[in-house]
Amino acid sequence: MTTNTSLSLGDRLNYFLPLLYPEHDPKTLLKEIEQAIAPHLNTTTADEELWDETTISMITYGDTLLPPAESHTTPLHVLKEFLQTRLDDIISCVHILPFFPYSSDDGFAVIDYRKVNPSLGSWDDIVDITDQFEMMADLVINHISSESDWFKQFLSGEKPGCDYFITLDPATDCQQVIRPRSSPLLTPVETKDGTKHVWTTFSADQVDVNFANPDVLLEFIDIVLGYCQKGIRFIRLDAVGFLWKRLNTPCIHLPETHFVIQLLREILATTYPRTVIITETNVPNLENLSYFGRGNEAHMIYNFSLPPLLLNALIRGEAKHLKTWMKSMPPAQEGCAYFNFTASHDGIGLRPAEGLVEGDEFGQLVDTMAKFGAKISYRTQSDGSQRPYELNIALFDALKGTIYGEDKWQKQRFVCSQAIMMALEGVPAFYIHSLLATPNDNEKVAATGHNRSINRHQWDYAELSAKLDDPESDQHWVFNEIKRLIGIRRQQQAFHPNATQYTLDFQSPAVFGLWRQSRNRRQSIFCIYNLSDRPKSISVSNLNLICTDEWNDLLGNVVIDENTTKIKLAPYQIAWITNAPVLH
Repeated sequence: MTTNTSLSLGDRLNYFLPLLYPEHDPKTLLKEIEQAIAPHLNTTTADEELWDETTISMITYGDTLLPPAESHTTPLHVLKEFLQTRLDDIISCVHILPFFPYSSDDGFAVIDYRKVNPSLGSWDDIVDITDQFEMMADLVINHISSESDWFKQFLSGEKPGCDYFITLDPATDCQQVIRPRSSPLLTPVETKDGTKHVWTTFSADQVDVNFANPDVLLEFIDIVLGYCQKGIRFIRLDAVGFLWKRLNTPCIHLPETHFVIQLLREILATTYPRTVIITETNVPNLENLSYFGRGNEAHMIYNFSLPPLLLNALIRGEAKHLKTWMKSMPPAQEGCAYFNFTASHDGIGLRPAEGLVEGDEFGQLVDTMAKFGAKISYRTQSDGSQRPYELNIALFDALKGTIYGEDKWQKQRFVCSQAIMMALEGVPAFYIHSLLATPNDNEKVAATGHNRSINRHQWDYAELSAKLDDPESDQHWVFNEIKRLIGIRRQQQAFHPNATQYTLDFQSPAVFGLWRQSRNRRQSIFCIYNLSDRPKSISVSNLNLICTDEWNDLLGNVVIDENTTKIKLAPYQIAWITNAPVLH
């Protein structure tokens, strides 16, 4: 269904309700939804663009930066100070990973969606940040903590929670269900009415909620509207692909899941029209692309194929698979955009690289990361065998060398990875530990017993500040170089998230390039990268440098004039060659 703005919201919602809840009266459900959204109705529309070339995101936990132990300052207040003093006019949006009370999974087992974890701060701290920066928040929509009030109500047979969860006979055949974990799908719990087995996709502490009950939908509508009311503009739907369950299916990407996302988008368009929905679906590329719908579903989707393909390209010094993937990617539909990232709070997922990085090359990627300190997470395949599905490693350490071992090019190789991401069609998102060149945190892995802790370091803010001010530190060099590149990028209309993109071909497999053109066609940028530890050169004739224009390297390292026949690139050098360097 394509959104028809000539229809009333009620008419548009009436499309979804019979599809989602055929056994319920759609008029009654519609009335309940209209009552829930009535206090939030907005007569304005999103006339301005939802994003542009200045839209740059940073991903962080609320307590990545720790205040002094004797301080009465909250971690969220410290985060705001860091943003204001170090990243003002650089970062436009901050994604604070779940900042709610939780029981496990570093925040993704939410105890109460409507409260801020007091160890981080308060809603006042959140609102203070939204006053100066756009914010993304997680709607952990698939599951809730076993310590939540909803689940306690389920155990005691009390409403409303007693009807919010899925129970099955343990003898039920669930073999078709796609699993992201090797833990049991069903978890036995003791309730007022005896032992019941509840559906737990991710862990025994993360109990899946039952969206087949429309009351659950109403709860989440109220929750998401509450976030928007607090000034949160980007809503990240965590693990949304698993939302709807139907036996004898894989229980992932079901039509009802897509209908729920489309319904939420319709509601937000009428209440908070500048809200952006972003779906988190760490799956192979074609499955991921389905969440754009027909331009009526997610505004943004994570570009999950980028991290493993980019990492593989840089440790091998060749662009082959990265180019193949880039050429296969369709431009985002109107009103949609890609959300590009190279690292996150999770590991580097390998499933999105399926069909490209395979066989011995796949094994070499995994083995190289293990040599650089990675923890390898495995999943059980249908035949019972184990296959690596995630590399748990800090990206800065993942790029400390190549398949041939460690070398002296770590910082340059790492910044090259970030500069590639910045140039791609879509919105760039930097994990805070990429900005800070944070290495592997093996002590945290030992303390928690979780592989993903390796890339979830917590910095003492005073120690970090000293490193950022120390010209000899990796943190100083990387942080300031990335800031410099972002500052340049923000001024180029050809880097608008929806500007035209074309993947270039060069004779050398070590040279990767793409062409971006602004939507008004006034600016072109040829983005060229040496992915290897050897000097490379390309012929200017490979580029369409129109002779009537003056061409310059935005980064100041390449001179282009009428006598230039070749562009020479040092190891991991970046060149952004444009005919209009500053347009604002």
